[in-house]
Amino acid sequence: MRETKLRTLVLTAMVAALYTAVSLALAPLSFGIVQIRFSEALGLLAVLSPIGAYGVILGCLLTNLIGVMMGTTLAPDVIFGTLATAIAAGMSYQLRGVRIKGLALPSSIPPILVNAGIVGLELTYFYSDGFTMEIFLINALSVGLGQVIPCAVLGVLLVYVLEKSTLSNRLFAGA
Repeated sequence: MRETKLRTLVLTAMVAALYTAVSLALAPLSFGIVQIRFSEALGLLAVLSPIGAYGVILGCLLTNLIGVMMGTTLAPDVIFGTLATAIAAGMSYQLRGVRIKGLALPSSIPPILVNAGIVGLELTYFYSDGFTMEIFLINALSVGLGQVIPCAVLGVLLVYVLEKSTLSNRLFAGA
């Protein structure tokens, strides 16, 4: 029992650290109105285990906190960006058994849509002179498009490779 808790903690920390490292290494792309946060591919680890979801949520929180300290994002992103990631990871987990030709494509849709909506609203409210539907739609579209490659391509590929190699079983079994 104690080993299982320790293993869960270690795996969660590893996913969080990887998410944060990738986000910060690619910081110019990871923050701002036009962003492609490649670390969001890890969000699809929720398909394999709730540990993947916990790690991505923690990684997003840490990334956004560091982003505020670096001046690359605003403080509300700590709350709203992390909330978007948490909701999307939970939804991806719920869709874990739904596949299209064996691929976890349906699980890639929540991170795209949830981040588009929540982060799009956040960007419109905090970075614009006032809310207009036109600016919101532009921001939501920008964020959503920025999520397509990390989630629908890289994330789905990551899950596929981990499942085919059975590495997912070795990583997440018993945790």
